[in-house]
Amino acid sequence: MSLAPRLDLRQSQSLVMTPQLQQAIKLLTLSNLEIESFIAEEIERNPLLDSGGGEGGDSSEPESAPQIERDGPADSEELLMTGAGSGEAALDVDFATESFHHDSAADGIGGLDGGLNAGGATSGAGLSEDGNDFENVAAGDIALADHLMGQAGTALSGTDLFIAQHLIDQIDECGYLTVPLLDIANRLGVALAQIESVLEAIQSFDPTGVGARDLAECLALQAKEADRYDPCMARLIDNLDLVARGDRARLKRMCGVDDEDLSDMIRELRNYDPKPGCRYGGEPVPAVTPDIFIAQRGEGWAIEINSATLPRLLVNRTYYAELAGPARQDKASRAWLSECLASANWLVKALDQRQRTIIKVASEIVKQQEAFFLKGVAHLRPMTLRQVADAIEMHESTVSRVTSNKYLSCARGLFELKYFFTSAIQSADGGDAVSAEAVKSAIKSLIAAEDPKKILSDDTLVDMLRAQGFDIARRTVAKYRESLGIGSSVQRRRQKALEGAG
Repeated sequence: MSLAPRLDLRQSQSLVMTPQLQQAIKLLTLSNLEIESFIAEEIERNPLLDSGGGEGGDSSEPESAPQIERDGPADSEELLMTGAGSGEAALDVDFATESFHHDSAADGIGGLDGGLNAGGATSGAGLSEDGNDFENVAAGDIALADHLMGQAGTALSGTDLFIAQHLIDQIDECGYLTVPLLDIANRLGVALAQIESVLEAIQSFDPTGVGARDLAECLALQAKEADRYDPCMARLIDNLDLVARGDRARLKRMCGVDDEDLSDMIRELRNYDPKPGCRYGGEPVPAVTPDIFIAQRGEGWAIEINSATLPRLLVNRTYYAELAGPARQDKASRAWLSECLASANWLVKALDQRQRTIIKVASEIVKQQEAFFLKGVAHLRPMTLRQVADAIEMHESTVSRVTSNKYLSCARGLFELKYFFTSAIQSADGGDAVSAEAVKSAIKSLIAAEDPKKILSDDTLVDMLRAQGFDIARRTVAKYRESLGIGSSVQRRRQKALEGAG
């Protein structure tokens, strides 16, 4: 066998992602607001890009939104291309290694401290007589630490002010002091009595209850502020575990009160705020801006990209012609200018493809979930990424990217596109499967209408759901109930008892 060197030619195929293709894929996952920031950066980088008004420019904005007719042509591709700015097709990329969205339960929202603040009620302490000052809560434009330091600056001075600043730094966003006073005294080298004195001053600041070291102290501070902290209320606050369990008999004996007085005390306690610091905390929560609008038009649906959050992008060819003259630029400058033109043309094309792809996916979602848009969540059908991808002849990864971080606005409200992809629950009568979201809606409705004297157990819910055509196991009922933030039958019975006493 010869071991001499030789040259061989081989042919092979491979998928190579160019930087432009990678960028086009990234654009699919961005929301309209993120696209707006991206475009602003590109305009700064590329002198041939303009946000509007350029002469002879090529725009990335479609001329009009498509409309889907219920009884219209079967070719959705042709429908969706109508009224677009150019003849380019929607963007689709097929990769073998992709991670897709799977249905997951919503995060449950449990009650606060065993039902002390059940039903979402928050404290009226330190607020107006009408209840919570929602305007201040929504604004939240001042941090809790800044709010406390502003009060400390007028009430304290010298060493006490320095200690107060250190204590305020240790107060968390809920308003609780998280470090033992002895540790702070040792760290600052001052007497523990002085630390306690400064903390007492901080606990007199607004909001009432701030600077507490635990829930009982927080509620006690608010009771003192309301002039309701008598020995009976003190014993009640010292036994919050019994309040959470609804053990009224032991509470009456310990507090030395009758049923009426205990009910008044519990009602008062439930009006206090267990997390007073949460009314502050820095920047306000931004409102969700829809990326897509859905509206019924006659016998069909109009689907439109939210142009208010998507600025128009133009390629300024007039400016390019002025700069590219042979007498104005050397060879290297003209090459750079040509590169800018190619990049600008590509970006306009990529944004146009992105909009077409989003419209295409949204149109298929509306088509498959039309019953939801007409009749409500009870008629939401089970749907997967593969179903939509197969219907529009795209890859699952493309549908997954399009539905990420994007919201749809319709007559029924604002929904994330991922909301419409839910797992299937088989119908008990052998009919079509139903959506998990529809089952959750049915569970929520049944529990909301239950008799306070006859709380529904999970087994009873199973029977009632089967009567409605939902073939669902008890453990699934429990999982969906918990995902909705609804307690067990025992927890709900205790909560109803406390509400009835109040």
